[in-house]
Amino acid sequence: MTALLAHEVVRALGGRRVLDGVSLTAAPGRRIGLIGENGCGKSTLLRVLAGVDEPDAGSVVRPADLGFLHQELPFDAGATVAAVLDGALREARTDLAELERLGAELAALPEQDPSLPGLLAEYGQRLEQAEARGSWDADRRAALVLDGLGLSGLAPERVLGSLSGGQRGRLALAALLVRRPSAVLLDEPTNHLDDAAAAFLEAQLLALPGAVVVASHDRAFLEAVCTDLVDLDPAVGGPVRFGGGYLAYLSAKRAARARWERQHAEEQQELERLRYSAGVTAHRVAPDRGRTDNEKMGYGHRAGRVQQQVSRRVRDASRRLAELERSQVAEPPVPLRFAPPALVAGARAEEEAGPLIALRGVGVPGRLAPLSLELAADDRLLVTGGNGTGKSTLLAVLAGRLEAEAAAAADGVVHRRPGLTVGLLAQDTVFARPDRTAAATYARAVGPERAERVPLSALGLLAAADLDRPVGALSVGQRRRLALTLLVARPPQLLLLDEPTNHLSPLLCDELEEAIGAGGPGAVVVAGHDRWLRRRWRGRELALGRDGTGSRDDAGSRDSTGDRDGTGNRDRAGR
Repeated sequence: MTALLAHEVVRALGGRRVLDGVSLTAAPGRRIGLIGENGCGKSTLLRVLAGVDEPDAGSVVRPADLGFLHQELPFDAGATVAAVLDGALREARTDLAELERLGAELAALPEQDPSLPGLLAEYGQRLEQAEARGSWDADRRAALVLDGLGLSGLAPERVLGSLSGGQRGRLALAALLVRRPSAVLLDEPTNHLDDAAAAFLEAQLLALPGAVVVASHDRAFLEAVCTDLVDLDPAVGGPVRFGGGYLAYLSAKRAARARWERQHAEEQQELERLRYSAGVTAHRVAPDRGRTDNEKMGYGHRAGRVQQQVSRRVRDASRRLAELERSQVAEPPVPLRFAPPALVAGARAEEEAGPLIALRGVGVPGRLAPLSLELAADDRLLVTGGNGTGKSTLLAVLAGRLEAEAAAAADGVVHRRPGLTVGLLAQDTVFARPDRTAAATYARAVGPERAERVPLSALGLLAAADLDRPVGALSVGQRRRLALTLLVARPPQLLLLDEPTNHLSPLLCDELEEAIGAGGPGAVVVAGHDRWLRRRWRGRELALGRDGTGSRDDAGSRDSTGDRDGTGNRDRAGR
């Protein structure tokens, strides 16, 4: 086990320095979480650490046996599930085959053969490697990993192109865990994981003896797994490393930000004082003081001493001013704050009363068990359930966006209030024109008049420097921010959010939750696995089961432990 080391790494993309002198040490047994605003360089740093991208400056020392989980999967759509698993098991099977070959050669060699010591050393190295990888247990481990990530039902001959995005992501994660490399790099590993799969992943990572570096938005995951958090957001001395989980980080980050603001303010006051001193005050030695009769003979001598004193004071003030101008801290950048005028819109006075939308026995064979549901005009509903229970399908039904084939097979009745406006934030964010800038995409989507009245920069989701960048050059999280911006710039009466915290920075997730929980007119439906969000949810909850028998609609509020009314019991109305 060797450490993963990065020293003064610089990486520029599209003429912009994404990483500027970043250093990182990940020792075996340490589990480091990379956090920060979307676009701050988390994925870029992981790619550089993995050797997928080369740094423009700086150096990286990495273990030879390194595993990297990309956000964008490296597998061909025509590959089968069996092929992916065979690739993951190749190293373990090579270990066992080599041990068998070396053992046979050792058994055939006489004791005095000169090649024996070298062959024994090679056998010992291979044996140590096989033990570290758990090569003898690899096939059993593969079965356990597939089951733990909810993939045990996948047929080996299925091609990846036939799998959902969530299934492909979990399969890539499974392949990495089966390999059991000595160091692991993970980019958003809990996307598409339900509770059981997330708990399984956490247990696997906690058991790994090597270094783990992970970029994640998942606050519950960061709290449970990480020994350290590295914040890549701008700071006085560059990226800051915090010991402990997410809660400790929040407190430390607030304190660090307050110290930075205070230091900057004090330095600006001191600079103003020194500039005034060097230019004015230092020249004011004995102002308006004329000669007295008994000073006439020595006035010239005293005047020379005064002039020397003035020069010394000016030099001292100028020197201190120059030193402070060189060493002063930069002004803290204004942090992004999600501040939409409204998340959702209320009904107009002339519109009919009653629910916004009502489902009666609605189901999609193989995707969503039949259910009935009503949404009030100011509802807040959280839809939960394991992978494959139909959360995304339910949101597509509510939005009226089921694919033609699924819509034709759907059962039940859907009643929508006439004129109902609906906005859907889907899991996959795709823009038709990735070459168009974020600002141009926004103006085209909401119209020039609306774009002028509600500027993109005012919504607090994209930094000013990113507004004129092509959408295709934005990070995955920034593209998701832009998609959310297009929805709240023209608030719908019903806002549907599918896994809204995926790819978003943890701080933005906090702000989005606060905006949803603020109440007011308009309805919001959230479908998601996010455990942190669910623990703090205050509205209704609908938990979907795979066969429809375990569904429930929970009303009431949670306390901070996730129980209803703090009693440890849930108030359930069976469906």
